[in-house]
Amino acid sequence: MHFCERTCLRVRGGMLATVVLLLSTYSAAAQQGTDTPSRSIDIEEVVVTDKRFKEVIPSQKLAGEELQRLNSHSVADAIRYFSGVQIKDYGGIGGLKTVNIRSMGTNHMGVFYDGIQLGNAQNGQIDLGKFSLDNIEEVSLYNGQKSEIFQPAKDFGSAGTIYLRTRRPRFEGDKKFQARGLFRTGSFDLVNPSFLWEQKIAPHISSSFNAEYLKSSGKYKFRYRRVFPDGTVAWDTTAMRQNGDIESWRVEGGFNGYSGSTQWNAKAYFYDSGRGIPGAIVNNVWKHSQRQWDRNFFAQASLNYEPVRWYNFMLNVKYANDYMRYLNPDTTLMHIDNTFTQQEVYASLANKFSILPKWDVSLASDFQWNTLEANLTNFVYPTRYTTLVAVATAFEAWRLKAQASLLGTFVMEKTDYRGLPNILPEKQTSAAPDKQEYTPAVFLSYKPFTRQDFNIRAFYKKIFRLPTFNDLYYTNIGNVSLRPEYTVQYNVGALYTRQSKESMLSKMMLQADAYYNEVIDKIIAVPKGDGQYRWMMMNVDYVEIRGVDAAAQLSWRLPYGIMLQTNFNYTCQKAQDFSNPKDNDPRAGTWGRQIAYIPWHNGSTTLGISYKTWEFSYSFIYVGERYHNSANIRQNHEQPWYTSDVMLGKDFSFTRWNLKVSAEVNNILNQHRDVVLYYPMPGRNYKLILKIEV
Repeated sequence: MHFCERTCLRVRGGMLATVVLLLSTYSAAAQQGTDTPSRSIDIEEVVVTDKRFKEVIPSQKLAGEELQRLNSHSVADAIRYFSGVQIKDYGGIGGLKTVNIRSMGTNHMGVFYDGIQLGNAQNGQIDLGKFSLDNIEEVSLYNGQKSEIFQPAKDFGSAGTIYLRTRRPRFEGDKKFQARGLFRTGSFDLVNPSFLWEQKIAPHISSSFNAEYLKSSGKYKFRYRRVFPDGTVAWDTTAMRQNGDIESWRVEGGFNGYSGSTQWNAKAYFYDSGRGIPGAIVNNVWKHSQRQWDRNFFAQASLNYEPVRWYNFMLNVKYANDYMRYLNPDTTLMHIDNTFTQQEVYASLANKFSILPKWDVSLASDFQWNTLEANLTNFVYPTRYTTLVAVATAFEAWRLKAQASLLGTFVMEKTDYRGLPNILPEKQTSAAPDKQEYTPAVFLSYKPFTRQDFNIRAFYKKIFRLPTFNDLYYTNIGNVSLRPEYTVQYNVGALYTRQSKESMLSKMMLQADAYYNEVIDKIIAVPKGDGQYRWMMMNVDYVEIRGVDAAAQLSWRLPYGIMLQTNFNYTCQKAQDFSNPKDNDPRAGTWGRQIAYIPWHNGSTTLGISYKTWEFSYSFIYVGERYHNSANIRQNHEQPWYTSDVMLGKDFSFTRWNLKVSAEVNNILNQHRDVVLYYPMPGRNYKLILKIEV
């Protein structure tokens, strides 16, 4: 039960159970035809209030059985089925996987885990491959921001957001506990067991514990083919992908509770992995020896309380500690053995006031402390203090819903240079200037017809992302003079939904959006220009993005008890680089050309069929032609690719046990492809899954 979605029942001076008992007694007597004595019974007043979620721009969601039917192991795999999303996948189970929405860049994507943002002040990127779907019950994607004003200030601070909601314990009847064991095996020497235990401690308090182990050699055959600009074949060979192994542990546990107008939860998360980095296949080098170790820990807690009907407050706190070691033992290139440790402390207080039944205002304030340590030579050990304040309002009038917000961001940084004096110039050891930014957002939704579930919506949002610690302070590369990287978003769209309990088409959802985005002062690495092979982070790029997203969800009720679920997503996008007007050579210029790795067309389809204890799903992903460089010339061209995956599963029920066996075949047509140039993806592969629930 989620606090912002549930219906609150307030009983003044009496117990709700008394009302339920009286109603059930009367119903039983009526069914038996008995006469009920005519008498009056005085009961205390029962007040029912409906806490509606005032959603203006709906999200794209994958939840429940629909999420489990996908042939996906990680969160990144599932997000591929959303429209407007681009995934960078460096191959294999352990390969880095990052996501950006509508071509604005990975750093503009906020990822929230049970309502609190996952952070990475070092490089701003969240590797979604680390997060397994085993304990996730819902993945949601919002353009702009979540359509809710009662949220932390951090929730207003991204161009797009992904919300990961972990499984919450739910007990039926008098059950005190429930457990689930799951085991996956298959291609790449995969061994992947997991275990879940949920315990009911008190009527309104429960705990959960989840652990998962993953080991894989990461070895798979691939075909690699390259063509010279004149059309002749450079090489065409088949080889085995090496150094893509991974071994990881994930452990998380927590407590959940609610009572009356209060809901709270607390959890701890730990992830530890060691993996090979397979590297790019260039110059006939097929094997690499780089390694990476990650250790991530965080503990967080949230309290949501409604002391009176017109006021709510929400308190969030978090501590995170992340360690990463990168090793390149190849002395023929450059021996590197770097370690990075970052810490984060975060606290947030959000307040919501109900001025009128259909008019709310909110005030949220957050504080975040980040620090980074590294064994780099002449490192400056930065610390960042960030304060965010957000004011927002939401109201409904006639058939119009509207939300508006203003976010203030205040940043102060300091450095602690521990090297010898005068080794580096002062400008390379000083901290970045303080920053103070104000960014607005407006969301509108209008329902033109009273009796139809059709609405049109629009939003405008201006937001930015701060330069990361690597952007600012990486030795000999960072630039403390960097400005924030801004995005401006405009969106118009429409949504139509229909539900029927009688027709074959039981549910239909159709939506489409057209959008225009700008990315201003984009931060990239450019040559220093001093005659040496050295780079510097600079604000140089300007990108304009125009696109259309479309999605359809259809649920069918077929004869013989067959249920059919179909989803379709499509994106058409033009993302142009307007950074340098002088770079307009029609043969190799970048001015006005499609930016790297953004296809003009991409889409996906999923189909799920259930019949009694059987389940079948099919999923298809298509990524159209694109270029791996903003110079849209023949040698930078990348061919379209697509994949088809299937899954077949069956449930078995025993006295107290539920068993499910599933088999998956991914990339059934064995298509060879690169999501990122020189990083070949697996061909056809298999997986067998066994799940036991008590």
